[in-house]
Amino acid sequence: MSKKYDVAGLGNAIVDVIAAVDDGFLLTHTIAKGGMTLIDEFRAKELHKALAAVGQPHEVAGGSAANTMAGLASLGGKCLFVGKVFDDRLGAVFASSMDAQGITFVTPPAGQGSTTASCMIAVTPDGQRSMSTYLGACRELVPDDVNEEELAKAHILYIEGYLWDEETAKDASRQAIAAVKGAGGRIALSLSDAFCVGRFRDEFLHLLARDVDILFANEDEAKALFEQEEFDGVIAAAKKWGGIAAITRSAKGCVVLGDGAAHVIPAAPVSKVVDTTGAGDQFAAGFLYGLTHGKALADCGRQGALAAAEVISHYGARPETSLKELAAKAGLA
Repeated sequence: MSKKYDVAGLGNAIVDVIAAVDDGFLLTHTIAKGGMTLIDEFRAKELHKALAAVGQPHEVAGGSAANTMAGLASLGGKCLFVGKVFDDRLGAVFASSMDAQGITFVTPPAGQGSTTASCMIAVTPDGQRSMSTYLGACRELVPDDVNEEELAKAHILYIEGYLWDEETAKDASRQAIAAVKGAGGRIALSLSDAFCVGRFRDEFLHLLARDVDILFANEDEAKALFEQEEFDGVIAAAKKWGGIAAITRSAKGCVVLGDGAAHVIPAAPVSKVVDTTGAGDQFAAGFLYGLTHGKALADCGRQGALAAAEVISHYGARPETSLKELAAKAGLA
């Protein structure tokens, strides 16, 4: 069936605010170096002012599923993103950033409630990224934000597991799943992190049993989901489930399960690992692009590995080099 979108992403809409600082800035503003700390709206505004005072911060749309849509767009894919922002300046920044990358973003901004989510990223000269995250409006996604008619135009719906932290976002996700499945599409789930799996393991397993066709996880997340201590146990459990599973293993590459086979894919070469932020998001982008363009599962894995290698070679969670050109050079276009 002809569709308008290759993939529709459903996730947290966050604006990354990135600025170069010195170590003194971290001390002055009591920021934990190299870590991620959740903060409130007041703290986010104060840090934003402080980052602006040391230089012009770079503001770009972020969030796990949104980053995956950016990778898909870099490959030439057609994407839709559903996520909640507020009707404020950062909400407009998020929308314009997505539009600039060719990603359709039609979720109406909220007129009341929390302000747009942001992640204040202080980058020190040694390359460490210290993140202070305010979740704000992105946690307030509700079923009314889901445009079922638009979602039905996607081959695949890609959902980030972090949405399960809010009941209304769960309801919105279920509504989106019904819209896409009802139109003959497939459902992909990213487990987000092992702690997220720990909180919602039973619910994720229920999703796998009823709705999910494609699973993205790293090794630790997969072990947590299937309650296995050894990777061989993860493989056996994923095979028993029966869908497509793409399990990443950092420098060991990935294993792709599906169609009765297991494909072991090596990590794509990278001259220097600079920042692993976004590696899983970009792996999913490459994999989903391959899947929606008729590639064999092994080649989907290779395309995912290529996209992940690009993003870990620089700071930031989105591609800086055209993934479409890199795929062509690698013979994967």
